[in-house]
Amino acid sequence: MSVQGATVPENRLEKTIRKKWLTILAHVGSALPLIYLIWGWFTGNLGVDPIATINNVTGRTAIFLLTLSLTATPINILFGWAKPITVRRALGLWAFAYAVLHLLNFVGLDYGFDLAFLLQDALLSKPYIVVGAVALVILLALAITSTRGWIKRLKKNWIRLHRLVYLAAALVVLHFLWQAKVPERTDPLIYAIVLTFLLVVRIPPVRRWIVLTRQAWSQGAARRGPKPT
Repeated sequence: MSVQGATVPENRLEKTIRKKWLTILAHVGSALPLIYLIWGWFTGNLGVDPIATINNVTGRTAIFLLTLSLTATPINILFGWAKPITVRRALGLWAFAYAVLHLLNFVGLDYGFDLAFLLQDALLSKPYIVVGAVALVILLALAITSTRGWIKRLKKNWIRLHRLVYLAAALVVLHFLWQAKVPERTDPLIYAIVLTFLLVVRIPPVRRWIVLTRQAWSQGAARRGPKPT
């Protein structure tokens, strides 16, 4: 912007927002369920069963953010928009954080950290807990190795390790489906369908076909030009 020939420098905050708006949106949006839980806990507004509310909010937020983090590459493949890839790591770490809170709620508030009772009552009779625990261990490994230092240290093995996120997502969906009551099983089935689609898009032949089709469509649209008014 110019005022009488002089250039006014862009406000630093405006510049940051313009450049990092998707990152800001990802962090703010991811934090909202946690803010809701903290506010509800201290104001007593988590319903008649606060433990169940915390369990549902943390679990559903974890699977939503994990699935959302996996949409970054398919969005790039389908639409050529690479910016969501920049928030993939943030969404994955938020998903891991909610998964940890989900576990702490279960072990701490549900079972009072009584590991013997937990082993007898839950792990041996509710195998979906084992599935969820395996998914959490995978997410823990991915969270620890998500830094640039680990990327340099592991090199090509870093890519191999982080492909386990697909297994973790599948296990999380199975965990959700396995523990859900019959009337609630529509949600995990939707996640299963979405996850299947996100994985199919990544298959190399499918990916190449989509990219070539998108590029051919874009080139054709460019040659046709804008429609006359």
